[in-house]
Amino acid sequence: MSPVARTYFGARAAGGPLLYVRRTIGAALGENVTIAVPGQTSRHGQVIDVGEDITVVQVFEDPIGLAPARAVVTLGGETASVAVGRELLGRVLNGVGEPLDGLPAPIGDGRRPLWGAPMNPVRRRRPRDFVETGISAIDGMNTLVRGQKLPIFSGPGLPGLALAADIVEGARAPRGEPFAVVFVAIGITAHETETFLDRFRRGGAQARSVVCLNRAADPTIERLMAPRVGLTIAEYLAFDLGIHVLVVLADITHYCEALREVGAARDEVPGRRGYPGYLYSDLATLFERAGVLEGAAGSITQLPILTMPDDDITHPIPDLTGYITEGQVVLSRDLHRLGVYPPVDVLPSLSRLMHAGIGADRTVPEHREWANQLYALYAQGRDARLMATIVGEAGLTATDRRALDFAGRFEREFVGQGSDRRAIPETIAKGWELLDLFPAEELLRLSEDTRAHHAVERPA
Repeated sequence: MSPVARTYFGARAAGGPLLYVRRTIGAALGENVTIAVPGQTSRHGQVIDVGEDITVVQVFEDPIGLAPARAVVTLGGETASVAVGRELLGRVLNGVGEPLDGLPAPIGDGRRPLWGAPMNPVRRRRPRDFVETGISAIDGMNTLVRGQKLPIFSGPGLPGLALAADIVEGARAPRGEPFAVVFVAIGITAHETETFLDRFRRGGAQARSVVCLNRAADPTIERLMAPRVGLTIAEYLAFDLGIHVLVVLADITHYCEALREVGAARDEVPGRRGYPGYLYSDLATLFERAGVLEGAAGSITQLPILTMPDDDITHPIPDLTGYITEGQVVLSRDLHRLGVYPPVDVLPSLSRLMHAGIGADRTVPEHREWANQLYALYAQGRDARLMATIVGEAGLTATDRRALDFAGRFEREFVGQGSDRRAIPETIAKGWELLDLFPAEELLRLSEDTRAHHAVERPA
Protein backbone atom coordinates (compact mmCIF):
# COMPACT_ATOMS: atom_id res chain seq x y z
CA MET A 1 0.00 0.00 0.00
CA SER A 2 1.48 3.34 -1.06
CA PRO A 3 2.07 6.04 1.56
CA VAL A 4 -0.72 8.57 2.00
CA ALA A 5 0.17 12.27 1.83
CA ARG A 6 -1.70 14.71 4.07
CA THR A 7 -1.86 18.46 3.48
CA TYR A 8 -2.42 21.11 6.16
CA PHE A 9 -3.13 24.78 5.46
CA GLY A 10 -1.32 27.11 7.83
CA ALA A 11 1.05 26.42 10.68
CA ARG A 12 0.81 27.63 14.24
CA ALA A 13 4.23 29.28 14.47
CA ALA A 14 7.81 29.32 13.22
CA GLY A 15 11.01 29.69 15.21
CA GLY A 16 14.34 29.76 13.39
CA PRO A 17 14.54 26.60 11.25
CA LEU A 18 11.51 25.02 12.98
CA LEU A 19 7.86 25.06 11.90
CA TYR A 20 5.10 24.08 14.36
CA VAL A 21 2.05 22.41 12.81
CA ARG A 22 -1.13 21.64 14.77
CA ARG A 23 -3.22 18.47 14.84
CA THR A 24 -1.46 16.34 12.25
CA ILE A 25 -2.78 12.83 11.70
CA GLY A 26 -0.41 9.90 11.94
CA ALA A 27 2.77 11.97 11.69
CA ALA A 28 5.96 9.89 12.04
CA LEU A 29 9.45 10.85 13.15
CA GLY A 30 11.67 11.43 10.13
CA GLU A 31 8.72 11.84 7.77
CA ASN A 32 9.41 13.96 4.69
CA VAL A 33 7.60 17.29 4.48
CA THR A 34 7.03 19.80 1.67
CA ILE A 35 6.30 23.42 2.61
CA ALA A 36 4.79 25.73 -0.01
CA VAL A 37 4.13 29.46 0.35
CA PRO A 38 2.42 31.34 -2.52
CA GLY A 39 4.98 33.25 -4.56
CA GLN A 40 7.97 31.41 -3.06
CA THR A 41 10.00 28.35 -4.00
CA SER A 42 8.86 25.23 -2.18
CA ARG A 43 10.91 24.19 0.83
CA HIS A 44 11.52 20.74 2.22
CA GLY A 45 11.67 19.51 5.76
CA GLN A 46 11.48 16.60 8.14
CA VAL A 47 9.37 15.77 11.17
CA ILE A 48 11.62 15.82 14.25
CA ASP A 49 9.02 15.73 17.04
CA VAL A 50 5.45 14.47 17.31
CA GLY A 51 3.08 15.46 20.11
CA GLU A 52 -0.64 15.20 20.80
CA ASP A 53 -1.24 18.73 19.58
CA ILE A 54 1.93 19.99 17.90
CA THR A 55 4.21 18.43 15.29
CA VAL A 56 7.63 20.03 14.87
CA VAL A 57 9.11 20.22 11.36
CA GLN A 58 12.77 21.02 10.72
CA VAL A 59 13.01 23.16 7.56
CA PHE A 60 15.97 22.32 5.33
CA GLU A 61 16.21 25.55 3.34
CA ASP A 62 16.54 29.15 4.56
CA PRO A 63 13.37 29.90 6.61
CA ILE A 64 13.56 33.69 6.08
CA GLY A 65 10.26 34.91 4.60
CA LEU A 66 8.37 31.78 5.60
CA ALA A 67 5.01 33.03 6.89
CA PRO A 68 3.47 30.26 9.05
CA ALA A 69 -0.15 31.32 8.45
CA ARG A 70 0.28 31.13 4.66
CA ALA A 71 2.26 27.87 4.60
CA VAL A 72 0.81 24.80 2.91
CA VAL A 73 2.40 21.86 4.71
CA THR A 74 2.31 18.41 3.09
CA LEU A 75 3.43 15.34 5.03
CA GLY A 76 4.53 12.88 2.37
CA GLY A 77 3.95 9.66 4.29
CA GLU A 78 7.55 8.47 3.76
CA THR A 79 10.57 8.81 6.00
CA ALA A 80 13.87 10.17 4.69
CA SER A 81 15.73 7.64 2.55
CA VAL A 82 18.69 7.47 0.18
CA ALA A 83 19.55 5.46 -2.92
CA VAL A 84 22.01 2.63 -2.25
CA GLY A 85 24.05 0.41 -4.54
CA ARG A 86 27.45 -0.26 -6.06
CA GLU A 87 26.89 2.50 -8.62
CA LEU A 88 27.32 5.10 -5.88
CA LEU A 89 31.06 4.37 -5.75
CA GLY A 90 32.79 7.33 -7.35
CA ARG A 91 29.87 9.70 -6.71
CA VAL A 92 29.84 12.98 -4.78
CA LEU A 93 26.60 13.70 -2.91
CA ASN A 94 25.37 16.41 -0.59
CA GLY A 95 24.18 15.90 2.98
CA VAL A 96 20.79 14.53 1.93
CA GLY A 97 22.06 12.22 -0.81
CA GLU A 98 21.54 14.48 -3.84
CA PRO A 99 24.30 14.64 -6.50
CA LEU A 100 26.94 17.39 -6.42
CA ASP A 101 29.05 16.00 -9.27
CA GLY A 102 26.84 17.14 -12.15
CA LEU A 103 25.66 13.59 -12.89
CA PRO A 104 22.04 12.39 -12.74
CA ALA A 105 20.60 11.38 -9.40
CA PRO A 106 21.63 7.79 -8.61
CA ILE A 107 18.99 5.11 -8.99
CA GLY A 108 20.98 2.35 -7.28
CA ASP A 109 19.56 -0.99 -6.23
CA GLY A 110 16.80 0.61 -4.19
CA ARG A 111 16.31 3.05 -1.33
CA ARG A 112 16.96 2.58 2.37
CA PRO A 113 15.74 4.70 5.33
CA LEU A 114 18.42 6.93 6.85
CA TRP A 115 17.75 5.86 10.41
CA GLY A 116 18.70 2.26 9.75
CA ALA A 117 18.19 -0.46 12.32
CA PRO A 118 20.32 -1.28 15.36
CA MET A 119 22.59 -4.29 15.01
CA ASN A 120 21.40 -7.33 16.88
CA PRO A 121 24.11 -7.87 19.56
CA VAL A 122 23.71 -11.63 19.17
CA ARG A 123 24.69 -11.38 15.50
CA ARG A 124 27.78 -9.24 16.10
CA ARG A 125 31.09 -10.98 15.52
CA ARG A 126 34.17 -10.07 17.52
CA PRO A 127 36.28 -7.68 15.42
CA ARG A 128 39.50 -9.17 14.06
CA ASP A 129 41.77 -8.46 11.08
CA PHE A 130 43.13 -5.00 10.68
CA VAL A 131 42.52 -2.13 8.28
CA GLU A 132 45.73 -0.68 6.86
CA THR A 133 45.53 3.12 6.84
CA GLY A 134 49.08 3.77 5.60
CA ILE A 135 49.79 5.85 8.73
CA SER A 136 52.58 4.31 10.85
CA ALA A 137 51.41 5.83 14.14
CA ILE A 138 48.04 4.14 13.62
CA ASP A 139 48.96 0.87 11.86
CA GLY A 140 51.96 0.16 14.08
CA MET A 141 51.03 1.62 17.46
CA ASN A 142 47.22 1.92 17.51
CA THR A 143 46.06 -0.59 14.93
CA LEU A 144 42.59 -0.08 13.46
CA VAL A 145 40.56 -3.30 13.39
CA ARG A 146 37.65 -4.13 11.10
CA GLY A 147 34.38 -3.30 12.80
CA GLN A 148 36.04 -0.90 15.25
CA LYS A 149 35.16 2.72 16.04
CA LEU A 150 38.44 4.62 16.48
CA PRO A 151 38.06 8.43 16.69
CA ILE A 152 40.81 10.94 15.94
CA PHE A 153 40.92 13.76 18.50
CA SER A 154 42.17 16.89 16.75
CA GLY A 155 42.22 20.53 17.84
CA PRO A 156 41.68 23.97 16.27
CA GLY A 157 44.35 24.53 13.65
CA LEU A 158 45.59 20.93 13.72
CA PRO A 159 45.52 18.94 10.46
CA GLY A 160 42.73 16.54 11.38
CA LEU A 161 40.95 16.96 8.04
CA ALA A 162 44.20 16.59 6.09
CA LEU A 163 44.87 13.35 7.95
CA ALA A 164 41.34 12.21 7.07
CA ALA A 165 42.09 12.81 3.38
CA ASP A 166 45.38 10.87 3.65
CA ILE A 167 43.54 7.95 5.22
CA VAL A 168 40.84 7.97 2.53
CA GLU A 169 43.57 7.83 -0.13
CA GLY A 170 45.78 5.26 1.60
CA ALA A 171 43.42 2.88 3.42
CA ARG A 172 42.99 -0.66 2.12
CA ALA A 173 42.29 -4.24 3.14
CA PRO A 174 45.78 -5.80 3.36
CA ARG A 175 44.80 -9.10 1.77
CA GLY A 176 43.18 -7.54 -1.28
CA GLU A 177 39.56 -8.11 -0.22
CA PRO A 178 36.87 -5.80 -1.70
CA PHE A 179 37.33 -2.43 0.01
CA ALA A 180 35.61 0.95 -0.19
CA VAL A 181 35.64 4.24 1.69
CA VAL A 182 32.66 6.43 2.57
CA PHE A 183 33.88 9.92 3.40
CA VAL A 184 31.36 12.18 5.15
CA ALA A 185 32.40 15.82 5.47
CA ILE A 186 30.28 17.71 8.00
CA GLY A 187 30.25 21.52 8.00
CA ILE A 188 33.49 22.05 6.06
CA THR A 189 34.38 25.26 4.19
CA ALA A 190 34.25 25.77 0.43
CA HIS A 191 38.08 25.81 0.28
CA GLU A 192 38.29 22.51 2.17
CA THR A 193 35.65 21.04 -0.14
CA GLU A 194 37.58 21.90 -3.29
CA THR A 195 40.88 20.74 -1.76
CA PHE A 196 39.49 17.32 -0.85
CA LEU A 197 37.69 16.74 -4.13
CA ASP A 198 40.80 17.70 -6.09
CA ARG A 199 42.95 15.31 -4.01
CA PHE A 200 40.52 12.44 -4.47
CA ARG A 201 40.38 12.95 -8.23
CA ARG A 202 44.16 13.21 -8.68
CA GLY A 203 44.99 10.40 -6.24
CA GLY A 204 42.57 7.89 -7.75
CA ALA A 205 40.69 7.38 -4.47
CA GLN A 206 37.40 8.67 -5.81
CA ALA A 207 36.69 5.55 -7.87
CA ARG A 208 36.39 3.41 -4.72
CA SER A 209 34.83 6.10 -2.53
CA VAL A 210 31.45 7.64 -1.86
CA VAL A 211 31.77 11.27 -0.78
CA CYS A 212 28.97 12.99 1.15
CA LEU A 213 29.65 16.70 1.50
CA ASN A 214 27.85 18.97 3.92
CA ARG A 215 29.35 22.43 3.55
CA ALA A 216 29.36 25.20 6.13
CA ALA A 217 26.82 27.19 4.10
CA ASP A 218 24.37 24.28 3.88
CA PRO A 219 21.30 24.05 6.16
CA THR A 220 21.87 22.97 9.75
CA ILE A 221 19.63 19.93 9.42
CA GLU A 222 21.93 18.56 6.71
CA ARG A 223 24.71 18.25 9.32
CA LEU A 224 22.46 15.87 11.23
CA MET A 225 21.51 13.90 8.13
CA ALA A 226 24.86 13.69 6.30
CA PRO A 227 26.45 11.02 8.56
CA ARG A 228 23.28 8.95 8.37
CA VAL A 229 23.27 9.18 4.58
CA GLY A 230 26.87 7.95 4.50
CA LEU A 231 26.26 5.16 7.00
CA THR A 232 23.14 3.94 5.19
CA ILE A 233 25.12 3.68 1.94
CA ALA A 234 27.96 1.95 3.82
CA GLU A 235 25.61 -0.61 5.39
CA TYR A 236 24.35 -1.69 1.99
CA LEU A 237 27.87 -1.95 0.55
CA ALA A 238 29.04 -3.96 3.56
CA PHE A 239 26.17 -6.24 4.50
CA ASP A 240 24.45 -6.69 1.13
CA LEU A 241 27.41 -6.56 -1.26
CA GLY A 242 30.14 -8.02 1.00
CA ILE A 243 32.56 -5.06 0.82
CA HIS A 244 34.77 -3.99 3.72
CA VAL A 245 33.90 -0.32 4.22
CA LEU A 246 35.81 2.37 6.10
CA VAL A 247 33.59 5.32 7.08
CA VAL A 248 35.43 8.58 7.83
CA LEU A 249 33.26 11.20 9.58
CA ALA A 250 34.77 14.69 9.76
CA ASP A 251 34.03 16.79 11.79
CA ILE A 252 31.85 15.33 14.54
CA THR A 253 32.16 18.61 16.48
CA HIS A 254 30.18 20.37 13.73
CA TYR A 255 27.52 17.68 14.04
CA CYS A 256 27.25 18.26 17.79
CA GLU A 257 27.08 22.03 17.31
CA ALA A 258 24.16 21.52 14.90
CA LEU A 259 22.47 19.29 17.47
CA ARG A 260 22.87 22.04 20.08
CA GLU A 261 21.49 24.66 17.66
CA VAL A 262 18.38 22.60 16.97
CA GLY A 263 17.94 21.92 20.69
CA ALA A 264 18.12 25.64 21.47
CA ALA A 265 15.54 26.39 18.76
CA ARG A 266 13.21 23.88 20.42
CA ASP A 267 13.76 25.50 23.85
CA GLU A 268 15.11 22.25 25.26
CA VAL A 269 16.68 22.27 28.71
CA PRO A 270 20.44 22.23 27.98
CA GLY A 271 22.90 19.76 29.48
CA ARG A 272 26.67 20.09 29.86
CA ARG A 273 27.98 23.28 28.21
CA GLY A 274 24.66 23.83 26.48
CA TYR A 275 24.62 20.54 24.58
CA PRO A 276 21.42 18.46 24.68
CA GLY A 277 21.13 15.96 27.49
CA TYR A 278 20.69 13.23 24.86
CA LEU A 279 24.04 13.96 23.18
CA TYR A 280 25.46 10.61 24.33
CA SER A 281 22.58 8.53 22.98
CA ASP A 282 22.45 10.53 19.75
CA LEU A 283 26.16 9.97 19.07
CA ALA A 284 25.65 6.29 19.87
CA THR A 285 23.09 6.05 17.04
CA LEU A 286 25.97 6.92 14.68
CA PHE A 287 28.93 5.10 16.19
CA GLU A 288 27.10 1.85 16.94
CA ARG A 289 26.39 1.38 13.24
CA ALA A 290 29.94 0.04 12.90
CA GLY A 291 30.64 -3.65 13.27
CA VAL A 292 30.94 -7.12 11.75
CA LEU A 293 27.85 -9.32 11.43
CA GLU A 294 27.53 -13.09 11.41
CA GLY A 295 26.72 -14.29 7.91
CA ALA A 296 27.86 -11.05 6.24
CA ALA A 297 31.07 -10.99 4.21
CA GLY A 298 31.67 -7.25 4.65
CA SER A 299 32.21 -4.95 7.60
CA ILE A 300 31.89 -1.31 8.63
CA THR A 301 34.80 0.39 10.38
CA GLN A 302 34.55 3.99 11.56
CA LEU A 303 37.14 6.75 11.92
CA PRO A 304 35.26 9.73 13.36
CA ILE A 305 37.35 12.91 13.47
CA LEU A 306 36.49 15.62 15.97
CA THR A 307 37.97 18.96 16.97
CA MET A 308 38.37 19.31 20.73
CA PRO A 309 37.32 22.87 21.70
CA ASP A 310 40.31 24.57 23.41
CA ASP A 311 42.20 21.24 23.13
CA ASP A 312 40.11 20.07 26.10
CA ILE A 313 39.85 16.28 26.09
CA THR A 314 37.31 16.51 28.98
CA HIS A 315 34.91 18.56 26.83
CA PRO A 316 31.55 16.77 26.42
CA ILE A 317 32.14 15.89 22.75
CA PRO A 318 35.46 13.98 23.11
CA ASP A 319 34.44 12.78 26.58
CA LEU A 320 31.21 11.12 25.41
CA THR A 321 32.79 9.93 22.17
CA GLY A 322 35.48 8.16 24.18
CA TYR A 323 32.82 6.32 26.20
CA ILE A 324 31.13 4.95 23.07
CA THR A 325 34.16 4.13 20.93
CA GLU A 326 37.09 1.73 21.36
CA GLY A 327 39.99 4.08 21.92
CA GLN A 328 41.25 7.31 20.38
CA VAL A 329 44.09 8.73 18.28
CA VAL A 330 45.20 12.08 19.74
CA LEU A 331 46.90 14.80 17.68
CA SER A 332 49.59 16.87 19.43
CA ARG A 333 49.94 20.63 19.11
CA ASP A 334 53.59 20.42 20.23
CA LEU A 335 54.43 17.98 17.44
CA HIS A 336 52.54 20.15 14.96
CA ARG A 337 54.65 23.17 15.98
CA LEU A 338 57.78 21.10 15.34
CA GLY A 339 56.60 20.35 11.81
CA VAL A 340 55.87 16.68 12.46
CA TYR A 341 53.12 15.33 10.21
CA PRO A 342 50.91 13.61 11.05
CA PRO A 343 51.31 14.98 14.61
CA VAL A 344 50.02 11.87 16.40
CA ASP A 345 50.87 11.67 20.09
CA VAL A 346 51.08 7.91 20.60
CA LEU A 347 51.22 7.99 24.43
CA PRO A 348 47.63 9.18 25.12
CA SER A 349 46.41 7.35 22.00
CA LEU A 350 44.88 3.91 22.37
CA SER A 351 43.25 1.21 20.26
CA ARG A 352 41.41 -1.12 22.63
CA LEU A 353 40.93 -3.75 19.91
CA MET A 354 44.50 -3.67 18.60
CA HIS A 355 45.34 -7.08 20.08
CA ALA A 356 42.51 -8.64 18.04
CA GLY A 357 43.88 -7.37 14.73
CA ILE A 358 47.61 -8.07 14.96
CA GLY A 359 49.73 -11.18 15.25
CA ALA A 360 51.25 -13.92 13.16
CA ASP A 361 48.34 -14.40 10.77
CA ARG A 362 47.36 -10.72 10.47
CA THR A 363 50.44 -8.46 10.53
CA VAL A 364 53.79 -9.87 11.71
CA PRO A 365 54.45 -12.35 14.54
CA GLU A 366 56.29 -9.89 16.81
CA HIS A 367 53.98 -6.91 16.32
CA ARG A 368 52.66 -6.79 19.91
CA GLU A 369 56.10 -7.02 21.55
CA TRP A 370 57.55 -4.61 18.99
CA ALA A 371 54.86 -2.00 19.74
CA ASN A 372 55.21 -2.45 23.51
CA GLN A 373 58.96 -1.87 23.28
CA LEU A 374 58.54 1.27 21.19
CA TYR A 375 55.97 2.59 23.67
CA ALA A 376 58.26 1.90 26.64
CA LEU A 377 61.30 3.57 25.09
CA TYR A 378 59.35 6.58 23.86
CA ALA A 379 57.82 7.10 27.32
CA GLN A 380 61.31 6.83 28.83
CA GLY A 381 62.58 9.36 26.30
CA ARG A 382 59.76 11.80 27.10
CA ASP A 383 60.61 11.51 30.80
CA ALA A 384 64.29 12.08 30.00
CA ARG A 385 63.34 15.20 28.00
CA LEU A 386 61.63 16.64 31.08
CA MET A 387 64.57 15.72 33.29
CA ALA A 388 66.99 17.36 30.84
CA THR A 389 65.20 20.69 31.27
CA ILE A 390 66.14 20.53 34.97
CA VAL A 391 69.61 18.96 35.09
CA GLY A 392 70.69 19.33 31.46
CA GLU A 393 71.59 16.50 29.10
CA ALA A 394 75.00 16.15 30.75
CA GLY A 395 73.25 15.15 33.96
CA LEU A 396 71.45 12.21 32.34
CA THR A 397 72.65 8.62 32.43
CA ALA A 398 73.85 6.99 29.23
CA THR A 399 70.59 5.00 29.04
CA ASP A 400 68.48 8.15 29.42
CA ARG A 401 70.53 9.95 26.77
CA ARG A 402 69.87 7.09 24.36
CA ALA A 403 66.17 7.27 25.21
CA LEU A 404 66.18 11.04 24.71
CA ASP A 405 67.75 10.65 21.27
CA PHE A 406 65.29 7.85 20.50
CA ALA A 407 62.29 10.08 21.37
CA GLY A 408 63.39 12.75 18.91
CA ARG A 409 64.08 10.28 16.12
CA PHE A 410 60.84 8.41 16.82
CA GLU A 411 58.87 11.64 16.38
CA ARG A 412 60.75 12.79 13.27
CA GLU A 413 61.26 9.49 11.45
CA PHE A 414 58.53 7.11 12.59
CA VAL A 415 55.56 9.36 13.41
CA GLY A 416 56.58 12.14 11.01
CA GLN A 417 56.21 10.30 7.72
CA GLY A 418 54.80 13.31 5.85
CA SER A 419 52.11 12.55 3.29
CA ASP A 420 53.85 9.38 2.09
CA ARG A 421 51.94 6.14 2.52
CA ARG A 422 53.63 3.32 4.43
CA ALA A 423 52.56 -0.30 4.14
CA ILE A 424 52.70 -2.35 7.34
CA PRO A 425 56.06 -4.05 6.46
CA GLU A 426 57.62 -0.61 5.98
CA THR A 427 56.20 0.56 9.32
CA ILE A 428 57.60 -2.48 11.13
CA ALA A 429 61.00 -2.04 9.45
CA LYS A 430 61.15 1.64 10.44
CA GLY A 431 60.45 0.71 14.06
CA TRP A 432 63.20 -1.90 14.08
CA GLU A 433 65.66 0.68 12.74
CA LEU A 434 65.06 2.72 15.88
CA LEU A 435 65.13 -0.27 18.24
CA ASP A 436 68.51 -1.32 16.82
CA LEU A 437 69.99 1.81 18.44
CA PHE A 438 69.78 0.03 21.81
CA PRO A 439 71.78 -2.90 23.17
CA ALA A 440 69.81 -6.10 23.50
CA GLU A 441 69.89 -6.02 27.33
CA GLU A 442 67.86 -2.77 27.32
CA LEU A 443 65.07 -4.15 25.14
CA LEU A 444 63.22 -5.65 28.07
CA ARG A 445 59.84 -5.94 26.30
CA LEU A 446 61.20 -8.24 23.60
CA SER A 447 61.41 -11.99 24.14
CA GLU A 448 64.51 -14.00 23.22
CA ASP A 449 62.59 -15.59 20.33
CA THR A 450 61.58 -12.17 18.94
CA ARG A 451 65.14 -10.84 19.14
CA ALA A 452 66.47 -14.00 17.51
CA HIS A 453 63.86 -13.83 14.74
CA HIS A 454 64.72 -10.19 14.07
CA ALA A 455 68.45 -10.99 14.00
CA VAL A 456 67.80 -13.61 11.31
CA GLU A 457 65.47 -11.34 9.28
CA ARG A 458 67.67 -8.23 9.53
CA PRO A 459 69.72 -7.62 6.39
CA ALA A 460 73.47 -7.68 6.88
